[in-house]
Amino acid sequence: MKLRQLGSNKTEVEFTDGTTVFFSYETPVALQDADGNYFKTEDFWSVTTSKHINQWLKSRGADYCDTLTQDSINARATV
Repeated sequence: MKLRQLGSNKTEVEFTDGTTVFFSYETPVALQDADGNYFKTEDFWSVTTSKHINQWLKSRGADYCDTLTQDSINARATV
């Protein structure tokens, strides 16, 4: 597992299975799975968190992103 601080209140964790989970503040809100597919939460947290998600997706070159329930993202963010 690798933890990377990307900026103020923005962090990503890369797991050994190839999944990378993006956190805004302390909440997992988006991920890239081991197959390279991108997902973001279907929940709305705040304008700032939405901006963080969009910045992260853009920085990774994600052209397309599906949504997942927050519970699904939470489950993928645990070790």
